[in-house]
Amino acid sequence: MGREYKIKCVVPGNYDPTALRGRLPNPSNPEVMDEIYSYAIEPDGFYFIDHLADRTVAAVALQSLLDEALGLNDAVELTQL
Repeated sequence: MGREYKIKCVVPGNYDPTALRGRLPNPSNPEVMDEIYSYAIEPDGFYFIDHLADRTVAAVALQSLLDEALGLNDAVELTQL
């Protein structure tokens, strides 16, 4: 259960996510013993799931993914699935 989002953009084939991973907050929350969020990098953008465990951390992660997508593209589309 959670909220799923798709950030539609073009992700280059030679994309290196190392810097992005360094900016993302820790997705684990020991207090609730669950993941706060998860994501996947796909050729047509980023797939993100907010597991509704910590809204603040999930919001920072989603914003980081949006910033990354906008760094790769002039415009992106965010859709709640």
